[in-house]
Amino acid sequence: MSLILELIVLLAAIAIGARAGGVGMGLWGGVGLAVLVFGFGEAPGNIPGDVLLIILTVIMAASAMEAAGGIDYFVQIAAHIIRKSPRHVTLIAPAVAYVFTFLAGTGHVFYPLLPVIYEVAMKGRIRPERPIAVATIASQQAVTASPVSAATAALIAILGPQGIGLPQILMICVPSTLLGVLVAALVQTRVGVELDQDPEYQRRLAAGEVEAAVDTTGESTPKALPPRAGLSAVMFLVGVAAVVCCGLFPALRTVGSLEHRVTVSMPMTIAIVMLTVAAAILIVTRAPVEQIVKTKTCQAGLTAVIGILGLAWLGDTFIDANQTVIIGGLSRMAKAYPSLFSVGLFVTSMLLYSQAATTQTLMPLGLTLGIAPAALAAMFPAVNGYFFIPTYGTLIAAVNFDRSGTTRIGKYVLNHSFMLPGLISTVVAISTGLLIGKLFF
Repeated sequence: MSLILELIVLLAAIAIGARAGGVGMGLWGGVGLAVLVFGFGEAPGNIPGDVLLIILTVIMAASAMEAAGGIDYFVQIAAHIIRKSPRHVTLIAPAVAYVFTFLAGTGHVFYPLLPVIYEVAMKGRIRPERPIAVATIASQQAVTASPVSAATAALIAILGPQGIGLPQILMICVPSTLLGVLVAALVQTRVGVELDQDPEYQRRLAAGEVEAAVDTTGESTPKALPPRAGLSAVMFLVGVAAVVCCGLFPALRTVGSLEHRVTVSMPMTIAIVMLTVAAAILIVTRAPVEQIVKTKTCQAGLTAVIGILGLAWLGDTFIDANQTVIIGGLSRMAKAYPSLFSVGLFVTSMLLYSQAATTQTLMPLGLTLGIAPAALAAMFPAVNGYFFIPTYGTLIAAVNFDRSGTTRIGKYVLNHSFMLPGLISTVVAISTGLLIGKLFF
């Protein structure tokens, strides 16, 4: 009975927090935690300190880059690449969205790409739904392959002590998510009718609500950037490369005398490198330091930190308090069908709207259930399930930027434009990851 009541508290906190959105997720997680601790007398679980450390420091570096104009520099390069071949925009747009999200560690860079993708699709007389929907999904998949994303930081902290660190995670997740996006993009090239047969587009065209899809759109003049915007982007990428090298070669983070050699943990290494990169960007580019906390990257990152602090702390407390019952009921199922754990990750991400919070909340349970660490890394893309219910920011933005009306939320809500590419990319990524994990780990 106690477990059932505490589970109700947990689910209620998640549901109310998801409805509130933003930092409300973490705040309501704190409310649920207070009920479990002071109402049910449970001992508080562990605070995910390593995860919060990595996220905060990576956010500082990315925010410094944005304050210096580096994010806008990335976007202009992406726009130029996408405009090069309008006829193949359904394949090029998701690839560009994936690469830039992979490098930046956040899907924030995707928002400015949406009007570019729409413009190029209309120029090539391509149904905009095709590239917009799959590029939106690609930006989510890339988060679970990026070495500097908050979600990957959470996974490193959990699986690192089990022998699956950053190199192994990248070896599993990069090829699997890329293949998932490629398959989804190929399928997407055949989705929907052509523009001249789409009734909603024809209605908007007749009403003068949208321009005709003709080849009259030239490449727009890019906005002026700060003088050292490109340099800030290069410096951030150098920091990312340094983090990857430290993960691949532990000797680079081994310090101390010959008698007392110590290997610095990856969370601390990432934090040290990213704080240094952030300071270096400010010094070299002379970006205004007060702008860092005002950037969208910083605001989104701090929202993720609060969400992880509240929800992950609540989840850890609940699992610790009911470990015997939970583990006893799930361990046999997990051992017989370990891949089913990915379904739990997917459903949880639908509620939390955060890859990092989902990772920190459920991945420790996967280890406790006896699932192999490599298999958990393969299931990592399952935390991208928040496309299933189309209320997330990137999905709503994608619908609104497609003025042709082809990218839409269907009459029955779940029959929306992102469902097919989202499910295909996730299933392919998990299946491929499990195969890689089985063959090489």
